[in-house]
Amino acid sequence: MLLCFAGCARQPAEQGSVPASNKYATGFQIAETDSGTVVEVFQPYQKLCVREPMRRFGTMSTVQVGFLYAIDAIDCLVAVCNPELIYTPVKGDETDLGDSMKPSAERVLQSGLDILLAVNYGQYDNLEAARLEKLGVPVIYINEWQEGSPLARAEWIRVLGALTGKLHEADSVFHEVETKYINLSQSVNQSYNRQSKIMSGNNFRGTWYVPSGKNYLSYLFKDAGAEYPFYDDMRETSIPLTIEETIHYFHDADVWVGAGGSSLAELASMDEKHTWFKAYQNGRVYNWRKQTKAGGANNFWERGVVHPEEMLEDVIHILNNAPDSTLHFAEHLY
Repeated sequence: MLLCFAGCARQPAEQGSVPASNKYATGFQIAETDSGTVVEVFQPYQKLCVREPMRRFGTMSTVQVGFLYAIDAIDCLVAVCNPELIYTPVKGDETDLGDSMKPSAERVLQSGLDILLAVNYGQYDNLEAARLEKLGVPVIYINEWQEGSPLARAEWIRVLGALTGKLHEADSVFHEVETKYINLSQSVNQSYNRQSKIMSGNNFRGTWYVPSGKNYLSYLFKDAGAEYPFYDDMRETSIPLTIEETIHYFHDADVWVGAGGSSLAELASMDEKHTWFKAYQNGRVYNWRKQTKAGGANNFWERGVVHPEEMLEDVIHILNNAPDSTLHFAEHLY
């Protein structure tokens, strides 16, 4: 699919040329040509030539709101799905497109979008985006979730930068994030000798799903210096464990992150098996809900994706039993 957005002159030449390639992300590439800035997304394949900055965005995911906010382009957001799930400060007058699983085609068309930022978590999402494309709505997939490492996910800010004419601002944000992340990881390697064992996930209908070695959480655990038994498991999806297997691997874990409850008592009421682990018994259990709003919005999925250095800092602080006040997204359960 080739979408060419004709119009005014390109960005001033003094801003410099576009970097030749990404450092971490593999799901897209950006190039500067005589015709404009070309953005290619690989799954599903799309190619866009951006000749002028886009000014009217719709979004199907809150992650994309975080990217726009980080490059000071939030005023370009005119239509959103599930506004109650947005944590980032927005104008508040955006058109409500309805549920992200089935956006209102009528509202999308009425919004006069330059482009709709979509996701393709599965076949259903692809069909919805294809339906809107047939109606003449330009769509691009922002698939940061398909990347493995936290820095690769964060690097998708470059796509939003290219679409808004703020690629150099996006690169500046990402460079700062990358520098802080690498410095944190290196400080762990230099400063901490004892590895704490970490566990993640919850018991869901008899199965405990934990991150594989290709999941961004595994990267965070490793970069924070944690012991985790599945670093070498490179499957694409989460790893399903029986409760017996979970006990075998994690009964002696020092900390538990990403728990589903809001308190230790709630975890126990959800499933008594949650209380069987050392981390629970020692009160070292955390969720990712410190920055949330009543409607279900959670900044972990917005700022957290853009700023993995803050997520890494959380894991480091958790492993070293730092004060709760030092945490960005993680909340200590009591």
